[in-house]
Amino acid sequence: MNTPLTIDDYVKKFAPLVKRIAYHLMAKLPASVQVDDLIQAGLIGLMDAARNYDDTQGAQFETYAAQRIRGAMLDELRQADWLPRTVRKSLRTIEATINNLEQQHKRAPNEEEIAKAMDIDISAYQHMLLDARGHQLLYYEDLQDSEDADFFERHVANESSDPLQMLEDAGFRKLLAEAIGALPEREKQMMGMYYEQELNLREIGEVLGVSESRVCQLHSQAVARLRAKLLEWIQDKR
Repeated sequence: MNTPLTIDDYVKKFAPLVKRIAYHLMAKLPASVQVDDLIQAGLIGLMDAARNYDDTQGAQFETYAAQRIRGAMLDELRQADWLPRTVRKSLRTIEATINNLEQQHKRAPNEEEIAKAMDIDISAYQHMLLDARGHQLLYYEDLQDSEDADFFERHVANESSDPLQMLEDAGFRKLLAEAIGALPEREKQMMGMYYEQELNLREIGEVLGVSESRVCQLHSQAVARLRAKLLEWIQDKR
């Protein structure tokens, strides 16, 4: 008969999972966020998972723990308000500029065109993108009716899901797929490596032959392009 694992056993065995999730999240976060803070929150999530795991439910512990670890990290980030309002304001300006240029030229604008339309030089624009490390496709305030009504919580799949909600989610996925398909080739490649192949920023930089900071800029710009494409859908969900 196997001896049940203690919480310490789980922590020792799955600590690498915590680090892997933390470093993957770091690509979406501003430089002000410390990876050690994420790891600390993730370890708390791991211990919580170890205390509450029920193997009779059929889920593998690693799958269950990964959800709790990631959730603990996201809770920590929400409480920390990790993307400053000034940065979000700048990003909304970038999104609006991209949207206007796409309407004018019927194509994705390049960095020089975006910077010119914003009346700043290219280095200043790229610095804004770097500051925006952590720019997300959707924010809680984008899709909430109130401070306590979270879009994602309302739309988690369950047995009582409303068909209309399912259609809305399917519509979002369709629009997102089209928006990703319209990205400039290098940004599309970068997004695929990050989200599908789960490479980290350093690995992506090696493939593309650019620095890690440049990958951050490309990621921020790609997300801004996607948000510009999905802006109407986002506003409709408010």
